[in-house]
Amino acid sequence: MDRLEAMSVIIAVTETGSISAASRRLNSPVATVSRKVAELEARLKTQLFQRSSRRMTLTAAGRSYIDACKRIIEQVDNAEREVSGEYRIPRGQMAVTAPWGLGHTHLLPLAIEFQEAYPDISLRLLLTDRVVNTTSESIDIAIRVGVLPDSSMMAMCVGSIRTVVCASPAYLETRGRPEQLGDLATHDCITIDDHAIPAVWRFVRGSRARIEPIRSRLCVNTSEAAVLAAIAGAGLARVMSYKMDAAKCAGQLAIVLEDFEPEPLPVHIVYAPRKPVPVKLRAFLDWMAPRLKARLTLA
Repeated sequence: MDRLEAMSVIIAVTETGSISAASRRLNSPVATVSRKVAELEARLKTQLFQRSSRRMTLTAAGRSYIDACKRIIEQVDNAEREVSGEYRIPRGQMAVTAPWGLGHTHLLPLAIEFQEAYPDISLRLLLTDRVVNTTSESIDIAIRVGVLPDSSMMAMCVGSIRTVVCASPAYLETRGRPEQLGDLATHDCITIDDHAIPAVWRFVRGSRARIEPIRSRLCVNTSEAAVLAAIAGAGLARVMSYKMDAAKCAGQLAIVLEDFEPEPLPVHIVYAPRKPVPVKLRAFLDWMAPRLKARLTLA
């Protein structure tokens, strides 16, 4: 039995919660993964997992063993990276995730520039609005929008994002510029997947939150569509600032009701602590952080 391979298998089962999920992660047949777990338990003469129809959980013996396995695998990985030069020069593969809109608008163009500066680093970008489990999906770096939960992850704040109300200059010239929240009652608004009746937008007035009823004449399922509709003069749209920034710079959209915006949402670069830090990771952080911060400052 290949002990390191068996350790990798039970780590995958532990982190994914099932034999089938582990087989997909390892790109190995379910029968093979199941057999390796059974062989390891037979060799150790102990049960590592409690099995149920929905999930496999570690026994007390399994928890002790898995902790040791992770340390061993990490040491082997570190040794291989050291030999390959990953801790001496910036090279190798990295996986980065970010929200879809932020990724397309800011991360993707910066990632292309980064690869020009570091041709020996290959990037895999996962741009999605779902919260990605960085461990189970082998992600090196995540860009998160919003307040972070408490965790052992390292975090670097690179800016913030406003939630703004915007409209085309032509619409504002025709319908007037709203100055107070009450003015929204006389305006057409573009909502995003808002099935509430009546539709509402949330603002801040002074130090207090305020929910303002609006008249939604157009509902779309993405904020990108809302921005396009606002540019076309369909009404007021409420989106994250970076999604309308290009249109604002082009003079196609203007921001209104700025005094009533909620607190900006922080943006962090998040990554797992590693000692020593791979040179490729440090290169990405040092290069990306100031550039991403500069782009978000302009948004």
